[in-house]
Amino acid sequence: MEAAKPSYPTEKLQNPRKFWTPKRKEALVGWLFLAPEIVGMLLLNVFALGFSLYLSFTSWNLLSGMSGIKFAGLENYIHMFQDPTIMKALKNNLLYTVLTVPVPIAIALVLAVIIHNRVFFKDYFKVVFFIPYISSIIAVAAVWSALFHPSLGPINQFLMDIGISNPPKWLVDPKTSLIAIAIISAWAGLGYTIIIYLAGLTNISSELYEAAEIDGATGLTKFFKITVPLLRSTTFFLLITMLIGSFKVFDIISYLTEGGPDNSSTVIVFRIYEEGFVNYNMGYASAISWLLFAIIGIITAATWKMRREDS
Repeated sequence: MEAAKPSYPTEKLQNPRKFWTPKRKEALVGWLFLAPEIVGMLLLNVFALGFSLYLSFTSWNLLSGMSGIKFAGLENYIHMFQDPTIMKALKNNLLYTVLTVPVPIAIALVLAVIIHNRVFFKDYFKVVFFIPYISSIIAVAAVWSALFHPSLGPINQFLMDIGISNPPKWLVDPKTSLIAIAIISAWAGLGYTIIIYLAGLTNISSELYEAAEIDGATGLTKFFKITVPLLRSTTFFLLITMLIGSFKVFDIISYLTEGGPDNSSTVIVFRIYEEGFVNYNMGYASAISWLLFAIIGIITAATWKMRREDS
C-alpha cells in the first residue's frame, strides 16, 4: 500500500515568500541614496566630534603632525579657566548676545505688525528688509566700516552736525567696538526676523481682532493680549536660533576688528580660531570648543525648560 504523500498548502507553493519584496527593494534604494550623506555625517560630524574631545585632553601643535599629540590630562581645561582672554571673550559674547537677540526681536515684532496691518506694498518692504540678510556679511561689514569711520564717516558727520563735538570712535575704540559690531549684525539679521514674524501673523485669525474691537480693545491691548501670546512659538523659535547664532559669531569680527582693539571685541569662536589656526595649539582650541558646546547646550536646555513651564 502506497504511503500517503504529505500535503502542502497550495497558496504557499504558488506564492512562495521572497526576501527581496518590492517594499524591501524600495527601502534598499532609499538607503543607498542616503548612504553618502550618512557616511559624510559620520566622518565629518561624529568622528570629528569624538576626535575633538580626545584632543581637548592633549597637547598638540598642528605643525608637528599626528606624532606630536601628547596626552595632557585636564591641563587645557585648567588653563582655560585661568586665561583672562577666555573670560574676556565670554563677557563679550554675553554682551553681544544681549544686544543682538532680545532687542532685534522686539524691534522686528513691532515692524512686522506695522507692515502687516498698516503698510501698502507689503511685498516690496519684505524684499527691502530681507536683502541685507541674504547679502554677504563681509560686503555688509565693508559698507558699515565706511559708515563708522571716526572722522570721515557719515554717521559721525551727522553727530557732529547736531552738536556732538566728540562722537564715538566706533570700531577703533575699545569701549564701542563690540557695540558697533552688534549694531551691524542686528541690522543685517533684522529682515529674517521680520519675515518669520510676518509668516506667523498670517496664521492669526482676523476674527480675534474684530471681536476685540467690538469689546473696545485699543491697538496696544490687541498687541499685548492677542498678537504677542499667539506668536509665542515663533518668538521661541527665533530666540533659540538667534541665541545659538550669537555664540557662533566669527566672520564679521574677523573682518572688522580681529578681536581688537585690546581684545574688546574678541569672542569664543574667534579665540578658538586664534589658538587653533594662528598659534596651532589644537589641544587648547579643542578644549575651548567644548566650553562653547557646553554653554550652547545649557542655554538651549534652559530655554526649553522655560518654554515647557510657560506652556
